Amino acid sequence: MQTVDAPLLETSPVTAVDRMAMTLFFAIALHAMIILGITFGLHDDTPPENILPTLDITVSNRRTPPPDEADYLAQTSQDGGGNTTERVRPTQAIPEQAPAVKPEQAAPAPAQVVTTSVAEKKHQQEDKVIPETSQPDLSATDLIERSMEMINLNEQLNESMQAYAQRPRHIYVSARTQEFKYANYMSEWVKKVERVGNLNYPDDARRKGLSGKLIMDVTMNADGTVRNINILRPSGHPVIDEAAIRIVNLAAPFPPFPDEILKDADILHITRTWEFSTTNLLRSH
Repeated sequence: MQTVDAPLLETSPVTAVDRMAMTLFFAIALHAMIILGITFGLHDDTPPENILPTLDITVSNRRTPPPDEADYLAQTSQDGGGNTTERVRPTQAIPEQAPAVKPEQAAPAPAQVVTTSVAEKKHQQEDKVIPETSQPDLSATDLIERSMEMINLNEQLNESMQAYAQRPRHIYVSARTQEFKYANYMSEWVKKVERVGNLNYPDDARRKGLSGKLIMDVTMNADGTVRNINILRPSGHPVIDEAAIRIVNLAAPFPPFPDEILKDADILHITRTWEFSTTNLLRSH
């Protein structure tokens, strides 16, 4: 009878100490989960609603050779790209804006009806008698006469306005006048009067040895003729005053006004002081 040898079992490398350590580790982990309340969930909490949307911006930093025929202008040179085969202009998506909040309108207050009772009072007023004013009846002749009077008054008013608008322009010059266009004309005017006056000195004043000063205003027309002569301050000797007027008339006519004076004046008043001296000379100051 043959004996069969039983196979020998290999000894396990895990010892009893290893089994004890593993069991202790799982026991401690299980108690920690129970005590600390650690749980595992499939879904996270929903995000809050008040988080604003974000916008991701990507800046191209790629450096590529520029294309021979560019279609658009961009930040960097690039050839190709995009998500469509059609030739379209690149656009940027604009985020939707939140709708505008309309201000709340206050509800209208209910209308209130206020009733007031007013006592009725009766006022008695005395009737005032207004005297009737009788208006005279105007005949056709009176109406025509009044119309003619109105027409005459209107014509007189128009004539007065035209006469005022067309009245001559007066300019007054004297020895104190400094403007060149008047001073130059007056200087030549005075020289002519003095020359004529010395040639026609009054004989009575020469024989009697009379002398005196007088202030004389001579009004000149634009053509150089004398319009009026007025003695403002006499000399005290009628012979000298009359001689001054006669000398001015002998010296007339004077040169016409130059264009510079005609622009501003139609009549020129020349006021000067004239002196008949004891040396039988006529001088103006």
